[in-house]
Amino acid sequence: MTSFVVRRLIASLVIFLAATYIMYVLTALSGDPLADLRTSTSPQKAQLIASRTALLHLDVPVYLRYFIWLGGVGKCFIGQCDLGVTIQNQPVTVLLGQAASSTLQLVTFASLTAIVLGLIVGITTALRQYSSYDYGVTFISFLFFSLPIFWVAVLLKQYLAIGFNDFLSSPDIPWWFVAVASPIAALLWAAILPFSGRNRLWTFLAALGATAGMLTYLKLTNWFTYPHIGVLGLAITGTAIAFGVTGISNGLSNRRALTAALIVVGIGVAIYFPFLYGFSFYLQPWSFALLAVVTLVAAFFIGWRLGKPDRAPVARTTVIVAFVMGLLITIDRLMYVWDDYSASERVKGRPIATIGAMTPGLEGSMWVHMLDTFTHLLLPTIALILISFATYTRYSRASLLEVMNHDYIRTARAKGLTERTVVVRHGFRNALIPIATIVAFDIGGIIGGAVITERVFGWKGMGALFQYGLDNVDPNPVMAFFVVTGSLAILFNLIADIVYAGLDPRIRLS
Repeated sequence: MTSFVVRRLIASLVIFLAATYIMYVLTALSGDPLADLRTSTSPQKAQLIASRTALLHLDVPVYLRYFIWLGGVGKCFIGQCDLGVTIQNQPVTVLLGQAASSTLQLVTFASLTAIVLGLIVGITTALRQYSSYDYGVTFISFLFFSLPIFWVAVLLKQYLAIGFNDFLSSPDIPWWFVAVASPIAALLWAAILPFSGRNRLWTFLAALGATAGMLTYLKLTNWFTYPHIGVLGLAITGTAIAFGVTGISNGLSNRRALTAALIVVGIGVAIYFPFLYGFSFYLQPWSFALLAVVTLVAAFFIGWRLGKPDRAPVARTTVIVAFVMGLLITIDRLMYVWDDYSASERVKGRPIATIGAMTPGLEGSMWVHMLDTFTHLLLPTIALILISFATYTRYSRASLLEVMNHDYIRTARAKGLTERTVVVRHGFRNALIPIATIVAFDIGGIIGGAVITERVFGWKGMGALFQYGLDNVDPNPVMAFFVVTGSLAILFNLIADIVYAGLDPRIRLS
């Protein structure tokens, strides 16, 4: 393993040096960084040209100037990174830190959500091959995959932001919408759930009643003005999550796992009111993060204590349930300040933002600023999820279909194992091997900057830094972008190779 990693890093370093050299030369020769000064009418024109020439080492040939830049990059190994300065004499390391943090904030949740949803939907379509559900997901996936990201972003701005903000000015669900939406939702649930015959009819009727009841409740309680989950909603949702996670991870026959998961749900319901109306007012970002860690550790301990003899799977289940319960409680706490945020002087009743990463001059508690960050992340996150979701859905479906036809799957079924065990423990794990490559490439690329998405939504991230360097014929910002993307490509490809060995013991790295 060690020799493999070392050889891969050496080969990657050679490729990285060659790629950065070519990129630096192409950027430097793409235009004249002194063009704006040459056409200037300033009386200090000559001094300005001389100053910028000395600042950017323009009097040094390009092929030698690269090694000046490379020497600054080499200082990163001793903690003194020097990626040069821009033509405005701004340190590139400072701009890179700001851009990278902004892009990470944008793409992290989008990437994780797209991966999780894509895997779940892809696997369920593979298990229900050639069903109406499979055909519907396939059509939607190819539709999203073919749509250009800038067009999706514009549609989201027009209908999800502007249209929804207009709706929030006088939120009311008309009865005709309840009458139309309920049967449509019921048909979708009947197609998604794996039932047939009379059971499908009962599924349709249950979904019809549930959808009509939910929309009526939202209408009568004026939910969109004062949104909430509530302790009852938390208890019902948490119980459903406990059963769902336990069923997938351990099987509902494992009573210890189900009991531990339900205990975690009960604890979440018990601390709902003390958290919502008590110590949440005094939380700071660091204490909130600490509370989240303590919650997960406590859930792990509960699962470990109650999980004999399958402690690890039970502890995993309780941690997942605790994470989802904590997320629901946090969302409900954010809803608690929704009215104050929406009615604030800076937001003015239009909370779904269409541009930027934050509302300038907004005042309020940590929860208000968290909600502001969420409303600004909403549209670009959905845009990135829709495009990436299609890729993960198609690849996971094809991968699982291939795996489920192998001999060892038939052997596992012949041994009398349950279908859940066959799919989760034998099929799903091996189906993840090709997905690991896609995930590695996608995350490495998307962290480098969703250039078009950032530009449409006015997000000042890696894409904006890259565009700035190209527009001003300034190699240093472009190379800072390239260093990050190149390093991430190398790192995630190496991680993918190591993950292969973890997913399939037959793979040996040497």
